Amino acid sequence: MELVSIKHMAATPVAGSDPATADLRLAAALADAAQGDADACFELGVAYSTGGLGAGCDLVEAHKWFNLAAVSGHEEAATCRAEVSDDMTAREIAEAQRRARQWLAGTMRKAA
Repeated sequence: MELVSIKHMAATPVAGSDPATADLRLAAALADAAQGDADACFELGVAYSTGGLGAGCDLVEAHKWFNLAAVSGHEEAATCRAEVSDDMTAREIAEAQRRARQWLAGTMRKAA
């Protein structure tokens, strides 16, 4: 399997899509991520790193989601997390890691 750099992923909307559709896809990815879906976490990382799905570009959130995807076993997530971190400060990376821990703690409480 060939790894694809997130720097080459398109941030343009899918033809025929509208903001409501993007919002639904973002909400569905968040719901799936809450269930531990590594692919959904990866999709959220891509969305936040490229501004796709109406998420807006937010490298802290992108790092968080790539980190969660990597922890869940997604093969490409660690590479994408490293790419995103190249454009972040140490403080931003620390914040992304704090948010990832917070997300994990919150989802674990809900599962119990």
